[in-house]
Amino acid sequence: MKSDLDVRVADVVRRHAERIPGVVALRHGARELSYAELDERSSRLAQALLAAGLGEGARVAYLGRTAPEVVELLFAASKIGAVIVPVNWRLSPRELAQVLGDARAPVLIADAEYARMAERLVEEAAHPVRLVVVADGHPAAYESWLSAHEPADPGGRGEPGDVIVQMYTSGTTGVPKGVLTTHRNLAAAAHTSRWWGFDERSVSLTPLPMFHIGGIGWAYCGLWHGATTVLVSDFRPEQVLEILERQAVTNAIFVPTMLQMLASVPGAVDRDCSALRTIVYGASPITTTVLKAALRTFHCDLLGLYGLTESTGAVVQLDGADHDAVGPRQRLLRSAGRPYPWVELRVVDPATGRDRPPRAVGEVWLRAPNVMRGYFNREAETQASLTPDGWLRTGDGGYVDDEGFLFLTDRVKDMIVSGGENVYPIEVEEVLAQHPDVGDVAVIGVPDERWGEAVKALVIPRDGREPAPEQLVAFARTRLAGYKLPRSIDFVDDFPRTPTGKVKKRELRARFAR
Repeated sequence: MKSDLDVRVADVVRRHAERIPGVVALRHGARELSYAELDERSSRLAQALLAAGLGEGARVAYLGRTAPEVVELLFAASKIGAVIVPVNWRLSPRELAQVLGDARAPVLIADAEYARMAERLVEEAAHPVRLVVVADGHPAAYESWLSAHEPADPGGRGEPGDVIVQMYTSGTTGVPKGVLTTHRNLAAAAHTSRWWGFDERSVSLTPLPMFHIGGIGWAYCGLWHGATTVLVSDFRPEQVLEILERQAVTNAIFVPTMLQMLASVPGAVDRDCSALRTIVYGASPITTTVLKAALRTFHCDLLGLYGLTESTGAVVQLDGADHDAVGPRQRLLRSAGRPYPWVELRVVDPATGRDRPPRAVGEVWLRAPNVMRGYFNREAETQASLTPDGWLRTGDGGYVDDEGFLFLTDRVKDMIVSGGENVYPIEVEEVLAQHPDVGDVAVIGVPDERWGEAVKALVIPRDGREPAPEQLVAFARTRLAGYKLPRSIDFVDDFPRTPTGKVKKRELRARFAR
């Protein structure tokens, strides 16, 4: 693995442009870019950035959906030592302004859909920002900007520990923080892709946004191997199924809600997805019901991944062989899997930092070459998350069983303490999700005068069938201890979610606190 970690981002496109120039690197709708074209365009962009006064360490922001331009920017930034800042287009205007102000990026590239928002951000920014818009005919058109510069590679590489991507956390727990991701971090993530069936013949697909490590990281994995990567800007289940079949996709990544929607498309099970080697899922917990539906629909290995933006994606994997839908090891479907050989994992008492024994719940800590360098200009937050000897405090609660499988409970802060007993929402959600009339479920703690906190279940009914709350409690009673049972159940139409499908429980707790 050591030699892999020395590879810088720009090395990847340079190597393949020389070795396999005509191979399709990126496919986005009807548009295709070969490795030679991607190398040339990223060099033009690098020269444009240099002409704009950017250099080593400068931030370049990108506001837009998943498209080839963000990949071009990744390689261009690497060629001059700059840092790409992919911005979450789902944030509010106030949050977008916070991110742009925090990064202090002197250049903002935006796609046509977000041009007006970008113009407003630039006008109100506290520092000078040059706007470039990916739209023909715009006064600051991206293509015109590129064509004004020669495709001369500036030749920069940087060092393995240099920052190349600054991704902002979703902000569900407060103001977004810029996660500093290095060349070494991305190289470690790309090295991991061999465990997912990647090679130079792969056709990989990502519908995930590029401001998320699952989007930009997955795209980088395909490019690392010299494979073809299919970028999907808008997730529409029927269209994605069509792409899987027509383009003979071999490797795909989805969040659990996407898997659920794909498996629910009429006729999905009859599609010819025989080229699929693996489907990776992650980013949020998955229920046994969704997993079983996906196993029935796609006849390939399902790989469960656990990781964070701060760990550059996956550090723990549930192998395909461990997805036992009906056999004696069905319990592993609730597991995140086991850490990769190069990943150190501990479960500790968050108050003392002492290791917890097998099956005892604590906070998950990680140490690996994937782990971020820190948070941008946030020394206190960096020190709170990274120990002096390199351990990342994930904030996730969990335990490791006797076989080394990690079972996540919930975010440490999402744990419910009811009458002195700890209740982990995922455990209650897993049980309620098995009821035939439950489409989706989220469990939170709400204030209670007697118990301190009470367990509350929020349920989205399946196909409009709203069961009686006492029915659901009776169903859960045979599977859960009494103190874990919901004290109240409300029916809702939808949950507030992050772009990766995680339920924003902080918002739910605020809404239902009374």
